[in-house]
Amino acid sequence: MTTTTAPITPTVAVGLDERRTHRARPVPAALVLAKRRLALTVRSPRALVVPLMTPILFALVIAPALANTIAVPAGRTAYMTFVALATVGLLIPLNCSFSGLGVIVDRQQGAMRELLVAPIRRSSIVLGNLLAALALTALQLAVLIAASALRGAAYETGLRTLWFVAAALVFAVLMYGLAEILSVRLPSPEEYIAAVPAIAIVPFFFAGSLFPITSLPHWLGAVAKALPLTHALALFRYGMTGVSGERALHNIWGLQSAPEMAVLSLVVLLAYAAVIVTAALRLFTKAGTS
Repeated sequence: MTTTTAPITPTVAVGLDERRTHRARPVPAALVLAKRRLALTVRSPRALVVPLMTPILFALVIAPALANTIAVPAGRTAYMTFVALATVGLLIPLNCSFSGLGVIVDRQQGAMRELLVAPIRRSSIVLGNLLAALALTALQLAVLIAASALRGAAYETGLRTLWFVAAALVFAVLMYGLAEILSVRLPSPEEYIAAVPAIAIVPFFFAGSLFPITSLPHWLGAVAKALPLTHALALFRYGMTGVSGERALHNIWGLQSAPEMAVLSLVVLLAYAAVIVTAALRLFTKAGTS
């Protein structure tokens, strides 16, 4: 009588191999590059402090001073909150601009050359720098909001705050895309820094930061409605103050439904961000292959 022994299938070994493979899954390149950029930023505290100085000055000194000078006593807190939220529209562009400056420094020091020959997608380099910029911006926004609240600004909390978060996220992505385009087009830090006010500071004075856009001349008001910062500021105020944000949205769209106007402004920001980030990725890829 012949006994036939069936081969033993190494199911346990295969399972262990699969688990080992699963554990050994590589970390996405964008996350590694984001950690690298954050580590470089921590070594240079100026990159954290300098972009925060001007908005903090506005929120803690200029906003209360303007409120005491311009607003009636009953409206001082509301106007101070109005200006304090406007400083968010100054902090995000400044911080993203400083983040873009790091790309030029990498290029001058040779680090960018090493990244370009590494076995990673070039889009991962841009995405990694973007994630680092978003992390730093979130930290600085938290400091700014907390400092202005301690100074007397009054913010609403609740689900509507998500409008503020969404607008800040999309606007930061948009501004970093602009910074990336500038860093590719301009070869030196001096030229880059000279161009920063045009994208980070000038729009601040025409986007309804310190006064409603209806106070501008008619033709300039039409220009202000096309600025992404105008839509971002309206959403910031809609998410954190309610009535002030509804007025800002109405000044742009002239509709009756605040949620509909908020959706329209968010769509405008998303469209701007999609176009600018796509252009930034193409320019960076093209510059890396030339």
